[in-house]
Amino acid sequence: MGPHREVQKNLSDPENQGSGQTSRSDKEMRDRSLVEAALYVTGRPLELRTLGSVLGTRSKKRARSVVEAVKQSYDSRTGALEIVELSDERFVLQLKPKFVEHVRRLATRPLLTSGPLRTLAYIAYRQPVIQSQVISVRGSHAYDHIRILETMGLVENERFGRTKLLRTTRIFSDYFNLSHDLTAMKRQLRSIFNIVEKESSTPVGQQ
Repeated sequence: MGPHREVQKNLSDPENQGSGQTSRSDKEMRDRSLVEAALYVTGRPLELRTLGSVLGTRSKKRARSVVEAVKQSYDSRTGALEIVELSDERFVLQLKPKFVEHVRRLATRPLLTSGPLRTLAYIAYRQPVIQSQVISVRGSHAYDHIRILETMGLVENERFGRTKLLRTTRIFSDYFNLSHDLTAMKRQLRSIFNIVEKESSTPVGQQ
């Protein structure tokens, strides 16, 4: 039998076809597992580009196809976790909101205490904002808050005359599952603040 006939025989052999299908299926399962692992281990939103690098592809279409398959798998479950698509083509693996209140007390120590968190909220909503304005609103203790926030990589500054211009970083956006787009981020923050202020008599940023 010539080489050409041998190739034709192999291609038409049901066992070989089945082997090819199994191989593709194994790769799809492995890719889904890689995406799930990446979202789990980082604990923050990941861009399609980043997920594509984990999969070894530059195709955002391919990366989206895989992550959406994983998302659909989570959507079909009755478990406590979900995969959510955020703006800017980012995805995050997180606890479903309805379970948060039940396990909040078991969570690890908060990232920030109330004071620095409120200063961060003010900067995020007003950004870019000059440091002197933050101090005027939040008080002199905000100097310490800003140093903490900059050390943690949540806030960055640039010189602006005799003061500094403050804004949040991508780390801030990723940690709090917010958009990288400033306009969209402020809409999200406004919605969050409205909820908080309904539960408190003191507006956010005034304490």
